[in-house]
Amino acid sequence: MARGEGAEQCAASLLTVKPINTEIKTTLPKEQRNQLSVRSKICYAIGGAPYQITASVLGFFLQIYLLDVAQLDPFYASIILFVGRAWDAVTDPTVGFLVSRSKWTRIGHMMPWIVFSTPFAVLTYFLIWYVPPFEQGKFFWYLIFYCLFQSMQTCFHVPYSALTMFISNNQKERDSATAYRMMVEVLGTVLGTAIQGQIVGGGSDCPTEFNFTESSNSSRYNLTSVLLEHKKQSYMVASGVIAIIYVLCAVVLFLGVKEKKESGPLKSNLLSFRQGLWMVMSHGPYVKLVIGFLFTSLGFMLLEGNFALFLTYALGHRKEFQNILLVIMVSGTLSIPWWQWFLTRFGKKKAVYCGVTWAVPFMILIVCIPSSLITSYLIACAAGVSVAAAFLMPWSMLPDVVDDFKVKNPHIHGHEALFYSFYVFFIKFASGISLGVSTLSLKFAGYVTGSCSQPEAVSLTLKVLVSPVPVCLIALGLLILRTYPIDEERRQGNQKLLQEILDSEADSESDSSELGSSV
Repeated sequence: MARGEGAEQCAASLLTVKPINTEIKTTLPKEQRNQLSVRSKICYAIGGAPYQITASVLGFFLQIYLLDVAQLDPFYASIILFVGRAWDAVTDPTVGFLVSRSKWTRIGHMMPWIVFSTPFAVLTYFLIWYVPPFEQGKFFWYLIFYCLFQSMQTCFHVPYSALTMFISNNQKERDSATAYRMMVEVLGTVLGTAIQGQIVGGGSDCPTEFNFTESSNSSRYNLTSVLLEHKKQSYMVASGVIAIIYVLCAVVLFLGVKEKKESGPLKSNLLSFRQGLWMVMSHGPYVKLVIGFLFTSLGFMLLEGNFALFLTYALGHRKEFQNILLVIMVSGTLSIPWWQWFLTRFGKKKAVYCGVTWAVPFMILIVCIPSSLITSYLIACAAGVSVAAAFLMPWSMLPDVVDDFKVKNPHIHGHEALFYSFYVFFIKFASGISLGVSTLSLKFAGYVTGSCSQPEAVSLTLKVLVSPVPVCLIALGLLILRTYPIDEERRQGNQKLLQEILDSEADSESDSSELGSSV
């Protein structure tokens, strides 16, 4: 990713440019004509926070919530997690296709999707964290609202991801805006983890940690019910806070970002869904990038989905698990500028290898050394550095693939959303399978819903799910990424060619407008 060096200085210098003679038309340098202000970049970046806040909360807490608070059987919880993610995966290319076919409106091409999906996403998200007062249909309650939320979230996130290509025609400015976005999105994961963890965590929700006499079984039962009700209320409070933040971020995005119409033919041949799928999947660099990150992301998602249970039942850090998760996210946030510098200095492929590989030793250490709270915090801090790299790299490299496609297919316009949506489709579908299988494996291991302790087989299963399996998936993904053909030389060549095309089209439009005004 090219760092947007000098972007702020250029934006400030635009304010001082004045024509010497009002009769002479002042032409700004080509680099300044596509300049994005720092304000626009920040507002654009804030729009990415809702997805990451809710995704981090669902990734870290939904599994343990369904098992220990909603007290669903692990089998039903596995179905909810798998079907919800699979449904989410299916809606991504569908929404991407619909977005690519939608027309430009007064507020833009992508923005209507973001605006109208927000209130429904907020409502369905809140209902996921509400425990209904009935037992018989509880499974369908969570399945329906989880799927509905994923659909509404997709209608927000797919257009937002594709918005990268419409905020500026300058690749350098898009990369700079992406860096802002990555920083805010990682801050969003920190915020989501902090809000959810600090509200629902802390304090004990396990009655065995209190002193009872043998004759106080009724007191134990009453305390269990009180603690469970308190836990349910805390989850609802956390979801309400996050819902408010979701709306505020969407408002900032809408008010602070202006879409730019794509320069190119006003009319482009509309492709069918099958043609769009073939167009995307026949582009070799895109396929290699998606498959490579499919396996690396799968490893990190498997770790994320089972880490709260692992800390609680395998390591015994019931009262500290939310703080350990927060350390990982804070460490990742602070390391984002480092990885931004690293990839501009050494290239994106090297940044992927170094960043993703960094987590492997710590995944192994956390299950091999004796359990210690201090050790767990140190490992979490070190592993967070790798989480940041795994988070940043895919979204940094996807625009390069889209640009490479445009160079090879200069007459095809308006299909950027398909590249982003199909990428998200494969990632989410695979993560749904992994979470469903991992939760089902806990049932086979003898997981006891609502219990303060679990059998040794559950502890062993959790260790396998957070270390050997993710390590193997990461190794396989890195091997595939070695075949990814877009290096720094090719990336910069594509940028140069596209910039020449955009500049020539801008000059042609300028000449045409001048000719029309003279006539």
